[in-house]
This record gives sequence, C-alpha cells and structure tokens, in this order.
Amino acid sequence: MVTALVATALVSPAAAATSASTGSGSGRCPQLSKKLPWYGENRDRLQKMIDERGTCNGQHGPRPVAAFDWDNTVSKNDVTDATIAWALKHDKILRPASWKKSSKWMTDDADKALTAACGTAVPVGSPLPTSTDTDCTDEIFNIRESGKTMSGAAAFAGDWNHRWTVPQYAWVPQLFAGHTVPELESYAAAARKEALAAPVGATQKLGTHTIPGYVRYYDQQRDLIRTLQKAGFDVYIVSAGSEPVTEVWSKGVGIDRKHTIAIRSVLDRKGRITTYNEGCGGTGRTQGEAIPYIDGKRCWINQDIYGVKGKAAWNKQSWHQRIALGGGDADTDVTFVGDATGAHLVLNRNKNEIMCRAYDNADGRWVANPMFIEPLPQKTGTYPCSTAAYNKPEGGFGPLLRDDGSVVPDQVDSIH
Repeated sequence: MVTALVATALVSPAAAATSASTGSGSGRCPQLSKKLPWYGENRDRLQKMIDERGTCNGQHGPRPVAAFDWDNTVSKNDVTDATIAWALKHDKILRPASWKKSSKWMTDDADKALTAACGTAVPVGSPLPTSTDTDCTDEIFNIRESGKTMSGAAAFAGDWNHRWTVPQYAWVPQLFAGHTVPELESYAAAARKEALAAPVGATQKLGTHTIPGYVRYYDQQRDLIRTLQKAGFDVYIVSAGSEPVTEVWSKGVGIDRKHTIAIRSVLDRKGRITTYNEGCGGTGRTQGEAIPYIDGKRCWINQDIYGVKGKAAWNKQSWHQRIALGGGDADTDVTFVGDATGAHLVLNRNKNEIMCRAYDNADGRWVANPMFIEPLPQKTGTYPCSTAAYNKPEGGFGPLLRDDGSVVPDQVDSIH
C-alpha cells in the first residue's frame, strides 16, 4: 500500500501550493477550506476520512475522536519553551529547597551546576533573578533543552522507560513547583501574547541560547480542527507539555480544558504545584515516571477518553476504542498517531521513527505534510528505519518493525 503516498510525493511544491481539489463527500459534511494550501492530495485524503467517519454522514453510534499533539503540530514552535523563556526573563522560577530533589533522576553534576550558577543567596521559595543572572538562566534552559549541563555533563541518570517519559520534559512542570495553576496560566498567557505579536522568524536570547521568539497557530490545523468538530468529531489535544500551559493555547483553536490532556501536576493543600504528577495505566502518582510521551500518549487517550483502566491502558485497543484521526510531528507522537483508524497525519520534522512509519505507509492511511511555516529542507541520506529508528524502552535505538514483525526498510525523505 505504499503507492498512495508515493503518488502524493511526486506532486511538485508549486502544484501543492495551488491545489484546490474538491472534497470527496456527498455534500452533507463540512468541507476543509480550499484557500489553505496542503501538500499534494492531502486535503482530499483528510476530507475523505471526515466524510466517511463524521456523524455528518448520518451514521449513528459514539462520536468519532480526533487527537492532536500540540507543539509544532497545531502551533509552529514550542509553547512550553515560550513560557519557560518568559518566566526566566521575568524572574518567575522559585528557588527550590534542593535542585537534586526537583527530579528523581537529577545527577550530582546537575545539582552542583545549578547551585553554582543560581547561588544560595535567594531564600528558598523566592524568585531567582534569572532576568539578570544569565549563568542561572543558561544552566536551567540547557538542562531543559538537552538534558545536559552547560559543561556537557549528563543532567539526568538512572532507569526510566524511554517510551513513557524523558526527564527533561517531566522537569518542566517541576520547575514551576511552588506556583499555583492560575499563576502558571498567567505566565503562559503573557508568553502567548508576546510570541503571537513577534514576526515570523523572530528569535530571542536566553543567556547564551538563541531560540525562536515567535509562535503561530497553523491556519490549516485550525481549519481542520474546526471542520472535524462541525462534522461531529470529539477533538482532543494530547501534549507532553504542562497542562495549564497547553490549556491556555488550546482554547485558541476552540478546544476546552476537558479536551486538553498534558502533564497534570499534583497540587499541595494550598493549591500549589508540586514535583509530582498524576499517572496513567496503574502507575499512580509519580515524579515523572509516566507522562504523555510516546506510549504514554496512547495510555492517556485510552484512560481519559475511552475509560480503559489499569495496565490495559498501555495496550493498543480494539478498532472501536481507538481514535479516528491522530496528528503529530515527532517520535513522541508515533504511537497514538499510529493507533488512528482513519488517518495518521504527520508534519515532517525529520524525526526518524514517525517518518519511517509515514513513508512505509503500511495501511495506506498515513498523510505526511511539510510544516506549513518554514518547512525543513530534505533530509540528507535515508531514515535509518531498518537499524536505528525505534526508540527502545530501555534506551537507545533499534530496527523498526511492522505489526507482522517484518522490518521497515530505510526510507527516502520525499515530502518536505
């Protein structure tokens, strides 16, 4: 079934930009905008899925579900990074009693680096002067970005399931420990206002780091979400970011708190964020061992949307208990996007595991599209699907397998 995607890949960028094909439905279902460019026949393929699966076609039964990752899937650039940047520039990170205890995997090297960079003069629980202390800002952001200290030492070590969590992602809400949810929401809202006002292509400096200074909602994704909702779909966001931050952004595409799933911090008796988060699939409260990350996104969808309890939430469910459409851009999304029964939408950011799945197109339902703003150039060489694309639970990489056990061959990057 590879031919459907290959045919799409042969459409020239110019033709893709001017594509305005008509929908394939009977006219009863709402149609995706023909004014917004999609690559090749991707709009038609998504419209066909909407026409087939939406309640607009007169079928009865439970409403179909669509689920999207957030960062770089619905928005261009990372809203979590935008919020962290704003918080660092406005002295909103509180000094913890112990950096070491802010994450169960933090190394002695990271603890010492953070203590040296941020000092001990500020009382515990008070704001660190990160707007002026660039050493502290650099150390915090480098650990968030790369999992390493500024000197290159590992910031996290130990055992964790690499398909359930990654410590530097789990560390983000832990950085905001001591704040209330409304406070964090206010920081996210201020960051959102600033990022949307900045011109496309803008950058900002955090210490010695240069990062994107703007965020945009993708018009095509906003239109897709709106069309899905009108067609009778329940539409959810499933993100590995902090839930209060994601909720601030998701309402901009008409998705409410109930339909926004991300890392949910456990609150103390005074309503303040702690370093613990709610778990999934029978894990209970954890300090980051299970978050909506790779297989964790499947778990939260099964648990929160379909009511699957206990360890079974980690497993692929039957056809009728799976989403109709999944949308993502990275390996963090590959499991839940692959679970979709109608269409697997992927924005191409050259991530090995998810792009190997998309280009292999085993079920003929993968829809790969370049990023709508500042798309990446073609990947040099091939994706190492047959040797090193699969993110192994114990860490490291291995060959990517199809459901039948056969190895996915290496793939050429043809949609970019």
